[in-house]
Formats: sequence, structure tokens, C-alpha cells
Amino acid sequence: MTLNTGEPVGPCDPGRIPLALTPIHRLLRENPLEGGDVVSSPSDLLIWYRAFTFSLTFLLYTSFHLSRKPISIVKSELHKNCSALMDLSTTSSSQLPGFTDTDCSWKPFDKSNYKQLLGAMDYSFLCAYAVGMYLSGIIGERLPIRLYLSVGMLMSGLFTCLFGLGYVYNIHSLSFYIFVQVANGLVQTTGWPSVVTCIGNWFGKGRRGLIMGIWNSHTSVGNILGSLIAGYWVSSNWGLSFIVPGVIIAVMGVVCFLFLIERKRFFIFTLRSSSLTGFRCKDCDINLLSESEPSAISFMGALRIPGVIEFSLCLLFAKLVSYTFLFWLPLYITKAAHLDAKKAGDLSTLFDVGGIVGGILAGVISDKLGKRATTCAVMLLLAAPTVSLIYVLQNLVNTSMLVVCGGLVNGPYALITTAVSADLGTHKSLKGNSRALSTVTAIIDGTGSVGAAIGPLLAGVLSSRGWDQVFYMLMAADFLALLVGSKCGWV
Repeated sequence: MTLNTGEPVGPCDPGRIPLALTPIHRLLRENPLEGGDVVSSPSDLLIWYRAFTFSLTFLLYTSFHLSRKPISIVKSELHKNCSALMDLSTTSSSQLPGFTDTDCSWKPFDKSNYKQLLGAMDYSFLCAYAVGMYLSGIIGERLPIRLYLSVGMLMSGLFTCLFGLGYVYNIHSLSFYIFVQVANGLVQTTGWPSVVTCIGNWFGKGRRGLIMGIWNSHTSVGNILGSLIAGYWVSSNWGLSFIVPGVIIAVMGVVCFLFLIERKRFFIFTLRSSSLTGFRCKDCDINLLSESEPSAISFMGALRIPGVIEFSLCLLFAKLVSYTFLFWLPLYITKAAHLDAKKAGDLSTLFDVGGIVGGILAGVISDKLGKRATTCAVMLLLAAPTVSLIYVLQNLVNTSMLVVCGGLVNGPYALITTAVSADLGTHKSLKGNSRALSTVTAIIDGTGSVGAAIGPLLAGVLSSRGWDQVFYMLMAADFLALLVGSKCGWV
């Protein structure tokens, strides 16, 4: 069988294979494998492309979180504490007439209700993200992942840049910023189901907790890079805090279109179609010549998979805590530790450093014990008292405290959204139909995103009554996640 570049062959249409496979196409046409060759050694191209896909999807989703982080860094710049300038104006011989403590803030966030307005911006993004996520998984299973993801990243880059252009063009309309947040929330839903499906297509269940624990650190890496990039410009030109991340995710969208190999099937098809009939491959456990693929699962069909509803609700409360820290921790550090926006942003990255360690540790332990839910339960049980210490010792916010808290808060969140979702998306009840993975991932993460939307909104309302109210909410959410998770049997 030879490769016909003019016509598609079954479900593995060569036209859907991106630029990344062009070299191997050319190499195998010029030097076809001999009949009976076995592709199984560690140095084979399949191993290399698996590592390539792992790294590429890691970088792609890093750019998603990198573009989400600036809003939390810029909040303290949108509404400044101008008391020092007030003191200067009153003591100076040339006093500034009519100067108030909000004159250096950015309208419309210069009023006393600025926390509610900032919370509304978070809510608009996260609510759109939660609603869109339920549709995204269903759509993603019916479109080429590479095209779907690339378009989403380009659009996300556009809307992230638009927010920054509000500074450039001196826009003070709340409706403008709300619109941008809603639009960005919708297009960013293309990311998670796509990358999880792609990585699930390339990697089996063996050591899935460890592999996905390492891979899921892209969330924290993106938050860290987003904080550092946004913090660099936040005090001088906060518009660039959005524009630069927006350009980065758009460029990564182009990279995705050119290089993402969405299924191992496409790679093996390239080897198979460029070889003689006797070709054998150790990892080719798929029927390449099948004229049809399994049909995509329905939304209700995905809900009937054992554990999907329980883990979705558990993630709702776990993600509520994680995203409240994501959007409000820098502002809290600014107020509690009396640091400027850049220093608070830099310090908040330690929470994400802990998230990297926590995600990997959760994956390793769950692989070792074979009990993912039990791993989540233990970390959630320890998270609540640790969260309380962030408030109790607010004047002593330090590195170790933030790292430990980040690990315990993000560990369960990372495990549920990756390894648990992949396990449920390939559940034995599906009888080998891997096309449920995107829908299951979208349902679990979409439900979690409802919590992600509620948390920052409540934080905006409750923080006006005192930060203690926010931390009571976070501790209650951790215990509710533990309670809901107990319905899974914690096994």
C-alpha cells in the first residue's frame, strides 16, 4: 500500500496531517521500510513524536493560562491606594485642588464599589467559560482538533489584546471590558477539551497520574509567566500587561495549526502507508484501514458514565477555591502585606509553584495507590486549615505558606481535570470508544468552571465586608468538595 497524496484514505486522511509530519512523509517515501520491519525500539519515531506532542500541548495550554493571569495583577492598578499622594498634595506648598483618593485610579474602577466591579469582570469571563465549556467538548469531538484549537487561540489572542487596548485608547466604559471578558471566556473553552483529548489519544493508562501530573503543571507555569509578564508593565503601562500575552497565545495558535498531531492514528498511518504489506508495529493497536470511527457520545450518555457527576461536583468546589486564589491573591497580598502591585504579583507566583509540586505529587501517589479519589480526599482535608493560615497570619505572608497552600489546593483540582477525566473518558462501560473523552472532559471541567465563576464573584462581594469572610467561604468550599467526593466512595 502506497501513500496517495491526492485522495483521502479512510478516516486517516493525509490532508489532516500537519506540517510536523512532512519530514517523515518525505523520508519514508524515499526510503520505504522493508516488509516485516518492527517499529518498537525506544529510539523509534513514534516515541519521539509522543514526546513532541506532550511538549507542544504543554506549551499550548501554558499560553492559555498566561493570557488569563494579567487581570489579577492589574486589579490593584485599576484601583490604587492613593493615600500617599493625598498626603503629598496636602503637605505640598502647591496643593492639588479637589484631589481625592481615587483620582489616580482607572475609571470606572475609581469608586468605592470597585471590588464588586472587579468581581463582575471575573464573573463575566468565568460564567461565559463555564457555559461555553459544555458545548465546546461536544463541538470539539465533531471537528478536527487542530483547526478548532488554532482558531480558538487566535481569537483568544485578539480579545486579550483588546482589553489592553482599553488603556491605549483611554476607554473607561465598563460594558467594553465586560464584553471583552465574555467573548474571551467563550473562545478559551476551545483549549482544555482539545488538549486533554489530544494527550489522551497519545498516552495510555500506564502511569497516567504521573504523566498528566507533570503535564498539568502547564497551568501553574502559565500563571507564573503571566504574573511576571503582566507585573513587568503593570505600573508603567498596564495595557501591555494584556497585549503581550495576547500576542503570545496568538502566535502559539499558529504553531498549533502547523505542528499539532491530534491522533496517534495519523502518525501510524504515515508509517503504514509508506511501507510494504508486511509492516508490523508494536504500538499500532488501532485498525488503520477502518472506513469509519466510533460515533461521538451524547451529552446524556457521558453523564451516565459512573463517577462523572460526582467528580464534576467535587471539582466545582475545588475549582472555586483555586480560581479565587488565581484572581484575588495578588490584591489580597497588596492589602494585607502593603506591597505594590509588582511585588504582590511576584509573591503570588509561589502559590503556583506549589501547584506544580502538588499536581505532580497527587499524580504519583494516585498511581502508587491506584486510588485517585482517596488522594484527592486527603489533600482536600489538609487544604482547609492551610487556607485559614493565609488569613490568620496575614501580616506574615511567606514563601513556604504560599507553596504548601498552592500544592494542597491545586493538587486535587489538577488530578480531577486530567487523570480522573481521562480515566472516565475511557471507562470500560464505553467498550473502547475513545471519542467520549472530549465530552467527558468538558462536562467535568465545565461544572468545575461554574465554581470558578462563583468563587471570584463572591470574593468581590464578601471582601467589601472583610477578608475574613472570603477565607470562611474558601474553607467551606474545601469541606463541601470533600463531602461531595465521598459519594464516589473515595477509592
